[in-house]
Amino acid sequence: MLLAITALCWGSTPILEKVGLKEVDPFVGVTVRSMAITAVLLAVAALSGRLRDIFSVDLRTVVIFSSSGILAGLLGMWTYFWALKMGATSRVVPIAASYPLVTALLGMLLLGEQVTLLRFLGIVLIVVGIWLVK
Repeated sequence: MLLAITALCWGSTPILEKVGLKEVDPFVGVTVRSMAITAVLLAVAALSGRLRDIFSVDLRTVVIFSSSGILAGLLGMWTYFWALKMGATSRVVPIAASYPLVTALLGMLLLGEQVTLLRFLGIVLIVVGIWLVK
């Protein structure tokens, strides 16, 4: 059920973003989006009494999540918004959503994850999917 909600949220937001990008630069769009997320997260943390938990996170964890946020939430969203502004959602979104290919390859290279037949087949299918959408 949770994954269905995730898919529904992630599947519908590109339509909102494409419409929003008609009037603004992608940097502005990413900034407004990030500010809204930050405001909601801080409000929920404060109302649920978890604000203190945020400030008790160790430095290593802060660096890891900050790096993740800069890579995905800033650079990834910024380039995605540019592509979305210039292209068709039906092409841009599936290609952008092929990031599991990068994750699988990096997982094998950096984390020592096994190259299994199913994983290899999944990688091939992602590449074929990108080719079909292009």
